[in-house]
Amino acid sequence: MLAASRAFSGYSVDSMDAAREFYGEVLGVRVTPDHGMLFLELEGGNRVLLYPKDDHRPAGFTVLNFPVPDVEAAVDALTARGVSFERYEGFPQDDKGVVRDPDHGPAIAWFKDPAGNVLSVIEDD
Repeated sequence: MLAASRAFSGYSVDSMDAAREFYGEVLGVRVTPDHGMLFLELEGGNRVLLYPKDDHRPAGFTVLNFPVPDVEAAVDALTARGVSFERYEGFPQDDKGVVRDPDHGPAIAWFKDPAGNVLSVIEDD
């Protein structure tokens, strides 16, 4: 029944202004306002909806992954723009926060948006 639907995902943030600045200016994602919400316009025509929520609680898991050809280069570029990368116990992360362990999948590094939602850059070769 829904196989032909252009489904999309979404998650909440606590400040639409902070989200617009972070996703649009820091990450360089095209951001489109829509009825008090924001759509992230991603490569390939994919969209993610960000909506305001007064009692927002950040997701305790990764809500959005950005595939990149070179995780280390992406981490360096984002760090230069003020993004801090997360450290998690149980993962063999290098000094930049990158996990490069085939037992844990492709190279990946996690960071948070201003609302505390977890995002990642993940190597896709």
